Amino acid sequence: MITNPNVKINLGLYILRKREDGFHDLETLFVPYFGISDTLEIVVGDDYSRTSAALFAKYGMQVPASQGSVKPEGIFGVETEDSDAPKIAQGISEDGKLMITIAREEGVDWDPLKDLTAKAYYILAEDFNLPPVKIFLEKTSPVGAGLGGGSADAAFALKMLNELCSLGLTEQQLAGYASRLGSDCAFFIYNRPMIGEGRGEILSEYPLSLDDYDIQVITPAGIAVSTKDAYGGIRPRMPEVPLRDALARPVSEWDGILVNDFEETVFAKYPELAAIKRSLYDSGAVYASMSGSGSALFAIYGK
Repeated sequence: MITNPNVKINLGLYILRKREDGFHDLETLFVPYFGISDTLEIVVGDDYSRTSAALFAKYGMQVPASQGSVKPEGIFGVETEDSDAPKIAQGISEDGKLMITIAREEGVDWDPLKDLTAKAYYILAEDFNLPPVKIFLEKTSPVGAGLGGGSADAAFALKMLNELCSLGLTEQQLAGYASRLGSDCAFFIYNRPMIGEGRGEILSEYPLSLDDYDIQVITPAGIAVSTKDAYGGIRPRMPEVPLRDALARPVSEWDGILVNDFEETVFAKYPELAAIKRSLYDSGAVYASMSGSGSALFAIYGK
């Protein structure tokens, strides 16, 4: 089974208060964006893979981990000339039930067995007798951009395993598993506009139509914002205009009232992002904002 996990943007993102568990209560509107996606394939047992040969042909030949940068036992990497990280990396679980291969042009600098798609398999395996599977993931969505690419991969993996293994889980049940993997993972189970509250895992439908607009997402090269750093300077507060009230206004009135609270701290550290946002308005956007904790920005243009 092959799918293409898409990313998301945030319309408004308010950090309301810090919780006793160390997380923050937030409020945002998650909106799927289909212009950027990964390719995810999961095969059961020894079933034929339709993507593996193309991945190794595109990203290189497999070599032992001792020649690459991904070192844990059972992990293999592919050498690259222009990066310390391999462009393709592979891991096999100790019990041999999971093999995962991840390919990325900029390099795979994390343990594949700790990827969120692998964690999606593990979390279901706690409750179900899953068969051995092979996961093949080509990452083309940016990492550290606030677009939720990793969360989307995990949510799509849950949905695929549910279908492939005939688990019979409902959307609500899948969302429960997804929320244990990441704050915005549950949104991708539904993959339609939804208000996110709590850590982002409390979701409610929101009727949004942007059919009369074009959305463009910009991912600045060389800037990856860690969520931890983005939260570092945050001052939780209630918004001047509540999220639903702001969203109810025409898109042309969103500027200045539909706010991403992360922009204040992230723009202070990366002023070039603030400059990009200004340039989007200069280019005719009716609304522009940073997505999530950055570094990606998006612009909404009238057709």
